Amino acid sequence: MKKILVTGAAGFIGFSVCKKLLDLGLEVYGLDNLNDYYDPRLKLARLDFLTKKNMPFSKIDLADTNEIKNLFNSFKPNIVINLAAQAGVRYSLENPHAYLNSNIIGFLNILENCKTHSIEHLIYASSSSVYGLNKVFPFSEGDTVDHPVSLYAASKKSNELIAHSYSHIFRLPCTGLRFFTVYGPWGRPDMALYIFTKKILADEPINVYGFGKMKRDFTYIDDIVEGIIGLIDNQPSGNSRWTGLDPEPSSSSAPWEIYNIGNNKPTELEYFISLIEKNLGKKAIKNYLDIQPGDVEETSADISRLNKLTGFVPSTCIEEGIPKFISWYKTFHN
Repeated sequence: MKKILVTGAAGFIGFSVCKKLLDLGLEVYGLDNLNDYYDPRLKLARLDFLTKKNMPFSKIDLADTNEIKNLFNSFKPNIVINLAAQAGVRYSLENPHAYLNSNIIGFLNILENCKTHSIEHLIYASSSSVYGLNKVFPFSEGDTVDHPVSLYAASKKSNELIAHSYSHIFRLPCTGLRFFTVYGPWGRPDMALYIFTKKILADEPINVYGFGKMKRDFTYIDDIVEGIIGLIDNQPSGNSRWTGLDPEPSSSSAPWEIYNIGNNKPTELEYFISLIEKNLGKKAIKNYLDIQPGDVEETSADISRLNKLTGFVPSTCIEEGIPKFISWYKTFHN
């Protein structure tokens, strides 16, 4: 049986992946530093859910080199799914050093131990934010991603580059996943759906950036999880057709691949809010504002590469996903 280490296990995506892996009967070890980027009570509630399913867990910071080394030595995973990171585009403007510690130093520690233990497959979180100033829609893995507009995006692009160097030198199979605006039950309190739901219920005004015209490729958490699970046994082996004379950005002669995971249906923020209002039975008090520094006007995922490899097709539209989140929210905060 495969032994799978999941970092960021108390986070939104990490929790959801662990839950699915445990349901499949796989041996999973969870790691998280349980930081206070948002209310740790939500992280502890997720963790409580997982430990009741007998998942072993360690509170470790990715930047702690010795603790990470000890965990690899004791658990000896075959597969590593690295979902631990300092999240948040806007927060990166306020606390830049947190991104270097977690997203660069921490990721390097993961790579070093994956190399040492000859891990079969490292799957790691990148982000749709790497597309930055790109205006060609939908975003394709073949697009250049050399113009990030936030430190968070730059740190995720750095992950892809550092992973490629390890893949090239040590033949470490690495797959990077560019997630597109993930939402759903157990979601992060700093994300729009959570913030809007909380404030509308409390009759507080919501800030609507980009005057409601921004578009996001909102992707339901269960679809994200299915995409990740489908990649575990699809280790990259190197693209034999890849050439440095015409270097294609999404693959390599090394065992390294990049995939978008999104819904492939960008939604305008104004419509997104209207669905929240409909499901809450309350109108929002809207404060329309210009786009924030570090944000982009639109995201849209071309998911054809992942579909070709695994058959990935997202199955939950926002008209179905938003009611599921609101139902969870009301139960959790009751």
